Amino acid sequence: MQKIKLTSCLLVLVLFAGSFFLGRFAAQVAPAISSAIHSDAEGNWGLSFQEEGKPPVADASCDELKKYGAYYMENTQEKVMYLTFDCGYENGNTPAILDALKKHKVKAAFFVVGNYLSTSPDLVKRMVEEGHIVGNHSYHHPDMSGMGKEEFAKELGELETLYEQTVGSPMAKYYRPPQGKYSNNSLQIAKDMGYQTIFWSLAYVDWNQDSQPTHEEAFDKLLKRAHPGAVVLLHNTSKTNGEILDELLTKWEEMGYTFKSLEELPTA
Repeated sequence: MQKIKLTSCLLVLVLFAGSFFLGRFAAQVAPAISSAIHSDAEGNWGLSFQEEGKPPVADASCDELKKYGAYYMENTQEKVMYLTFDCGYENGNTPAILDALKKHKVKAAFFVVGNYLSTSPDLVKRMVEEGHIVGNHSYHHPDMSGMGKEEFAKELGELETLYEQTVGSPMAKYYRPPQGKYSNNSLQIAKDMGYQTIFWSLAYVDWNQDSQPTHEEAFDKLLKRAHPGAVVLLHNTSKTNGEILDELLTKWEEMGYTFKSLEELPTA
């Protein structure tokens, strides 16, 4: 009987010691995991939509980005939105998008690449004529997060030159990182070049040409994720976006939202 009691005591001691050391190990590993997540987040802009009608949890805060002249939303309770479109190429949807914006008197920002400027100069000119911002999405759309200053400046500079040759006026100093990839260094270089880096706080999977969302799927995402101060990212290549934008703007307006240009984004 005593032998059984002794064995039980030893077993309890072993389990206690194991739990103690496992706890210490977890406490030491947790900060390392947290650090790794932060490091990964720095390279790829991402959002976590957690509560309907509220801003998402982003990879960086407004304050962290602001020191680099970068923004992903306006920190406000006012029901205002900023519409932006990424333009990699033209496949027939942009005219309908521009028509809807004109109908609702909304000024948006179109982030273009070299290919778009070269192949669709008339549409770019229309954007400018109708009061929209045409921003810099780089010339070749590479991952610019690890570039040095010279290479980075070349990507933006080549697009600036082509834009001025095409439109006849300097390009607005708004930059959107290709593929959403960034680093503190790339944000600083963009700032040094006089650019404001514009991320986003409202988006959905609209870029896959082989799997376009239905109108219902698009409305479900874009209405539930709407929030005060949102910078909206849509792709001009989305057939769904071209088809629903007029109705989408109406629905957002019915929810009480108004729309501003990036020029009105508070930067102080």
